[in-house]
Amino acid sequence: QVQLVESGGGLVQAGGSLRLSCAASGRTISGYDVAWFRQAPGKERGVVAAINWRGRMTYYADSVKGRFTISRDNAENTAYLQMTSLKPEDTAVYYCAIPREPYMPRMVVQANEYEYWGQGTQVTVGS
Repeated sequence: QVQLVESGGGLVQAGGSLRLSCAASGRTISGYDVAWFRQAPGKERGVVAAINWRGRMTYYADSVKGRFTISRDNAENTAYLQMTSLKPEDTAVYYCAIPREPYMPRMVVQANEYEYWGQGTQVTVGS
């Protein structure tokens, strides 16, 4: 069983930056795609960014392209989400997740295709 723990959230003013971390334990995640999702109050959970297990392919939601960067450090068993130029609409609980199976032939970005989730970290962007 793998455990994912997010950290790095907090309160920041619009235009600021935060770096979220997703530390995995119990299993190496080097063979797994990793995705970041977010959920704001009253809204559905949606994908923010994803990176494939090789680290060579990435996906970004249109709303964060050019501002957020997903990365991974397999040696540290950790994934990251660097967020810059933050906007009030980025306010949400951010979750990292990995799918049930490793070595997925194609990168997946739907929440229902991810099996293991962290507890989430709150990001609040003030105007």
